[in-house]
Amino acid sequence: MGESQGARALFVATDLERFETSDPDVYAADVAVSGRCYRRLDPPYYAWLRRSMALAKKALDAGRLAAAVFETLRAKFNEIHAWAVARFGEAVLVAAAKAFDPKTYVPPRADDDDVAGSRVPATPKGPAGFLFPARGAWPCTEPVAADAVAKVDAIREQALAVGWTENGLYRNRGDLRFPYGHEYGLVCFVGEDATIESVARDAVTIRHARGNALRFHNPDVEQSWRRAAQIGVA
Repeated sequence: MGESQGARALFVATDLERFETSDPDVYAADVAVSGRCYRRLDPPYYAWLRRSMALAKKALDAGRLAAAVFETLRAKFNEIHAWAVARFGEAVLVAAAKAFDPKTYVPPRADDDDVAGSRVPATPKGPAGFLFPARGAWPCTEPVAADAVAKVDAIREQALAVGWTENGLYRNRGDLRFPYGHEYGLVCFVGEDATIESVARDAVTIRHARGNALRFHNPDVEQSWRRAAQIGVA
């Protein structure tokens, strides 16, 4: 058994940002703070975070994730792991990892329809798997692999800080079939052979294994090339 930590609880976001509280009863299981969704750490969520780190390691080994990004994630996860071992005990965490089913577990995800900034429901999984936004009768959904979500999660904090939105990063539902309609987010364009190379306010650069690069433009900011095109229109 882990050592006693009283009523303390650790809340962790999918990008491994976290906060600890000695008064967890005032929080829901999932809470949104400044646009980021946190979940109270329990053994199943720890197992999901551990699996996400395993996917990130595979992406690193395959050259699809920058070493500096992985080291940042690893340092954060090691601190969360130490807290979890002290709170729950290593045997409980090992059992949770063995019993974990990624097909049925729903991780926390900020819902872009939420404006209150309090309790945020997790994005459900449907026949297509990952769904963003969670609500709404959208006729088209582009399937998204867990590896793609992990890559976007890894740069999420940096992207939000420079002007991206959850919608621009994670949206995979729209009125028209992908890639038409200009509604789909970054996560739909990060394939298995791709590495997120750089993040800027106007665009994210994606590098493919063959060497070619794709600039995915931020749909929520004005682009200089669009202004130039408009100026050139008679």
